[in-house]
Amino acid sequence: MSDPRTDLAADEAPRAADGRVAGRRGQATRQRLLAATRTAIADSPYRDLTVVDISRRADTSPATFYQYFPDVEAAVLALIDELTDAGGRQLRALVTDAAWESGDAAAGLSQGFLAFFAEHGELLRVADLAALEGDDRFRQLRTRLFNGVFLALKDLAHEARAVGAIDASTSPGGIASVLTTMLTQVSSHRRGFESWGVSADELAATMAAVIDATVRGDGRASL
Repeated sequence: MSDPRTDLAADEAPRAADGRVAGRRGQATRQRLLAATRTAIADSPYRDLTVVDISRRADTSPATFYQYFPDVEAAVLALIDELTDAGGRQLRALVTDAAWESGDAAAGLSQGFLAFFAEHGELLRVADLAALEGDDRFRQLRTRLFNGVFLALKDLAHEARAVGAIDASTSPGGIASVLTTMLTQVSSHRRGFESWGVSADELAATMAAVIDATVRGDGRASL
């Protein structure tokens, strides 16, 4: 009888293009191809990427690439999927691991979002572009990436309402939706705002002020 834990690990392991679970060397090759894809995205427009270019950057052949991915889009999807899992936990922790009674949590959340987008901006822009073009796979990954922070902010708003920090008629879901949108959109357009003379520090401070006013109210009630 098979061990369910082993079966689960196999289900979660990266697979080759034909569906087989890749071995240790195969997984290393796959990661090298993904790293090369990420580098290529930073250097070239997404729609200009080719299998030949990615394979050359990974010091391997197009034939090897096709053993792991059917096309460039599949490799990009795999990259964003990896980012969604790790990044989603990272962003959620900016809310759940913060000490909101200290008054510094909102600043940490704002700065954390700006830093996350600065590090992963190229991939996130690809996800946005593909989602706008109607590709549900990218849209679902992007939604999943920010779902954790949305839920954490919703819980925070529930707590704030329960202790009287914000009006009892306020919708926690509405608060979480607006704050998540603000954080993602401002962070995504940081370079544009900087071209208008607004610094990243000013953006972070302003977002923090909005977050504090929204989930901590006048500050008299502690979460």
